[in-house]
Parts: sequence; structure tokens; C-alpha cells
Amino acid sequence: MTARVSHGPDPRDGRPYDMTEDLRLAVDVALATERPLLLSGDPGSGKSSLAPFLAHERHLRYYEHVVTSRTQATDLLWTFDSVRRLADAQAHRMHGNDGGYLQPGVLWWSLAPESARTRGGLLKPPDRLDPLERFYRQERAKGAVVLIDEIDKADPDMPNGLLVPLGSQEFTIAETGATVCREDGVDPYLVVITTNGERELPPAFLRRCITFELPPPTEDSLVRIAELHLAHENVAMDDETMEIVMLLAEELTKAREEKNVSRDRLPSTAEFLDALRACRTMGLRPGHPKWHLLRNLTLLKPRQSGG
Repeated sequence: MTARVSHGPDPRDGRPYDMTEDLRLAVDVALATERPLLLSGDPGSGKSSLAPFLAHERHLRYYEHVVTSRTQATDLLWTFDSVRRLADAQAHRMHGNDGGYLQPGVLWWSLAPESARTRGGLLKPPDRLDPLERFYRQERAKGAVVLIDEIDKADPDMPNGLLVPLGSQEFTIAETGATVCREDGVDPYLVVITTNGERELPPAFLRRCITFELPPPTEDSLVRIAELHLAHENVAMDDETMEIVMLLAEELTKAREEKNVSRDRLPSTAEFLDALRACRTMGLRPGHPKWHLLRNLTLLKPRQSGG
């Protein structure tokens, strides 16, 4: 379960989420096989929101790592500050061992939280738990959900670097020689990996994942998602609000079918919710003189030309 308090249009608190039966089956299969769940789908389709939702729903610890072009596989396991260590060595201020230069990554925390706290036994356990770890212990969260977001942005070799630690649930820290493995009492954890399809992933990596593609939004699914979000905000779904939701769902469906809209610019569920929020806050609706502009601002977003 997450201890995060989140607000705004993109909360990362795991609420709410439209969990379909097919997606729930994919999650259960990933847990049963202890394989990563690789989620694909259009940008804005809710891939990144699934992991915090599952952590909240199942009272699990939650960790996330957003991948960039510079991310290495080891960054999800640990990082070692060799620059600071060298500076400390040159200044004769080394502190006994290298534990102070280790920073556990999300997979280390998920597999072995006690080891991560002590950097594999190199450091004395902190006198006080940080607020997040204290929350997890109070909730008795024995398992974890890890989000590895946008893995296709990494170097092509990066996914293959995760095959062994994800498959064996252990890894060895190069700088200290210590081996980290899943601790006793830690339940199997779920790794959710998202991809926008910007780069083809290695076949060996795909073979070791449970794969699921989130379907494009339909008018029915958009209405269902709007109902969940409005209920979460304690907003009644009256006839006027339902009419706006239905009209926006129809507009988004039409916009996705326009021939001049490329795949990377298909309006998404997230943009549908933005349009709904704008309509409710500003008192606008389809047919209003400013609707065409609001539609371009939220749903269509014409491609920006270079200056």
C-alpha cells in the first residue's frame, strides 16, 4: 500500500482505476508465474496507473522507477557513488566500508527491504524508520509492486540486463561482492513494466514476460472511467453530467477515427478526463461557442510546428 498523498489530474495514489476482467487475469497470471507483467498500449491509456492501484488494492509496498535513455539495468538494483568515494579517499575521510556509497534501487527494496536498509549489512540499521517504511510495517505489507515505467526509452541492451535478477530474484553487487536475494517472509512481488512501443524490445526479454496490451478506449469504457473518477471526487453523476460525459466520449471516439491523426497523437483516456474536468470547472459543453477551441486544447492537440 502506498503512503503517498497525491493530488491533481495525475495522482499516483492508486485510485481510481477501471480494472477489467482480462487485465485482472493477466495480473493473476503474472503473480502465479512470478514473471513481470509487460503492459503496452497508447500513451495515456492508464499503463502507469495500474501498479499503484494494485499496491493500494492489495495492501502492498510500492516502488517505481521511470526509465530514461541513460538508465542502466543496475540502476534498478543499486547505484554506487564512486565519484564521492574517490573524493573521500583523497581527502582521507573514508568511513570504514562502502555501505555509505550504495543506494538501493527499487528491485533491491522490493526483494529485501531489511538488506536495503542496512546496505547489505554494511551499515548499522537506522534508529528510526523513514515514514514510508514505518507505514509499510504498520500495514504489515509483505509483498511489493514495482513499476518500471517506459522501458522502451532505455538503451536496447538494458532490458536483457534485467533477465537474470528478475528470473532468479537475486543479484550480486559488483562493488562489494555481496549477494542480495529475496528475504524470508517477503511474498512474491509483482513487477509491472510499461512500454509505449517506441522501440522494439529484445525477444529474450519478451519471452520472460507476461504481456498484455491495454485496448483503445470505447465510449462505454470512457463512461465507466468517468463514473469512477467522479465518484472518487464525491461528485454526483446527475443527468447533466452524464450528458456531458456521453458527448465527450463520442467526441473522443470520433477524433481517434480521423484519418489525419497519427498513432502517437491519438486522444487518450487521460485527455478525455482533462476535457471533462475543464467542462465541469468552466461550465462548457459541446455546442458552446468555445467548444471547438477546448476540443483542440484537450482532445486533438494539433502537432506543434517548429519555430
